[in-house]
Amino acid sequence: MDKLKLIYKLLPIPLVIITVFAIYSAFTCWQDKKTAQKESQTLSDKISQLEQTIDKNNQIIAQREKEKTQSVVSIKQLHEQLKDVLKNNRCANEDMPSNISDWMRNGKN
Repeated sequence: MDKLKLIYKLLPIPLVIITVFAIYSAFTCWQDKKTAQKESQTLSDKISQLEQTIDKNNQIIAQREKEKTQSVVSIKQLHEQLKDVLKNNRCANEDMPSNISDWMRNGKN
């Protein structure tokens, strides 16, 4: 009987220890979950910002490509116009002495 009374007296101690450990573990898990949710939200926000930046950059690239294409077309048109203007110009169709053409290419020496 004395052993049974001793067991009843000591039984609450392990139960209290187990309960405290369970509460501590649950609290730690809850804190970890909150931290993970905050980090997840922060990363989601950063991903959203990066996607917006990528979209803006893609728009800029598309605009620059369009401008480049327009410039190439414009240059070709101007080149064709120049050829048409010079086609019937007698002076433009004559050969130039090499020393004059060299001087024009290299600048004044």
